[in-house]
Amino acid sequence: MDRSVETIIEFVRGRAVRVLAREIDRDRVPGGVGLVSDRAFVAGVDVVVALGGDGTMLGAMRLMVDRPVPVLGVNYGNLGFLVEVTPDRLPLALARLTAGDFTIEQHGCLEVDAAGAEIGTRFGFNDVVLGRPDRIGAVSVDLVVNDLRYGYYRSDAVVVSTPTGSTAYNYAAGGPILSPSSDAVVITPVAPMSGISRPVVLGAQDRVRFTVAADSVSVVVDVDGAPVGELGHGDLLTAAMRLEAAQVVRFSTEEHASRNRIKLSLLDLPLRPDQLLELIPPELRRDAESFRDGEPDPAPGSGDMAEGDTRD
Repeated sequence: MDRSVETIIEFVRGRAVRVLAREIDRDRVPGGVGLVSDRAFVAGVDVVVALGGDGTMLGAMRLMVDRPVPVLGVNYGNLGFLVEVTPDRLPLALARLTAGDFTIEQHGCLEVDAAGAEIGTRFGFNDVVLGRPDRIGAVSVDLVVNDLRYGYYRSDAVVVSTPTGSTAYNYAAGGPILSPSSDAVVITPVAPMSGISRPVVLGAQDRVRFTVAADSVSVVVDVDGAPVGELGHGDLLTAAMRLEAAQVVRFSTEEHASRNRIKLSLLDLPLRPDQLLELIPPELRRDAESFRDGEPDPAPGSGDMAEGDTRD
C-alpha cells in the first residue's frame, strides 16, 4: 500500500491537487499528505482512493454517504467484488480519472435506525445481520413492512441485504443474487426453525422493522460484517434503502462484470463449461486451443519476434 500512496503523491506533483488523509491514518501515510479530521475530509475531498479490499471500499463509501463523491478502489484484498483497479494499474487509473475518462456506478445502502439501543453504524452497503451472541439460543424477531405485520423469524440469524451484498452472507444462506439494477432488498433467514422460512424480496421504497420478541436471545447487530450494537427484548430496528448513496468509479463496466462472473463461479454459481470459456481472455483462449490441437506457439527466435527482440 505504501507504494500506491507514493504513486499518488508522485502523480499530483506539479498539479493543483492536494492529497489528504484522515487523522486516524496518521501512522500509515508519509510526509506530504495533509492530515485532517473526518469532518474536514468529508467536506473537502473531490475523489477518494480506497487502498485495500472490499471492506476498505465499503468503509470509504460509508464515510462519504452524506456527500457522495467518486470512490476509486485499488485492490489489495482477495476476491474484490467492488474494487476494479490493481496496484500496477494505478498510474493509468489516476490519469484517466483526472481526464474524466470514467463512469460512475451508483450504489444504494441500507439506512439503519434503532429504538431502545445504540447502533454504532447507520449505513450498510452490503447487509445488516441480526445474529446470536456466542451462537447460543435463537434469534426471534417480528417483521413489519410499511407498518403492516408480516409474521416472525425464529432462526440462527436474519440477513437484510442490498443488491451489492446479495453475493455475500445472503447468498451463503441460500438467498437469491439480486441484479444491481433492481434497487431491491432481500431478507433471508439463516437456519430457520419456525416462522418465515424463505427469502423475501422487497422494493426499494419498502421500510422494514424488526421487533425483538420475548422468546429471543439478545440480538447482535452487524453492519457490513462489523458488530455495531446489541438489541434486547422489545427493541426495534428499522432499515430502508437510501438510493445513490455512493459513487464507485468504473473504467470498464464489461471487464469488471466479467471478472465478477469468474469470482461468482468460484463461489459455486453454476456455469456450463462453454460459459466459463467465454470468461477467458481471447489471447489465452487462442493459446489453449493451439496447445490442444498440438500446435504450440513458435518458440522465441523461430519466426515471430520475442519480447525484447531488437531486430530491424
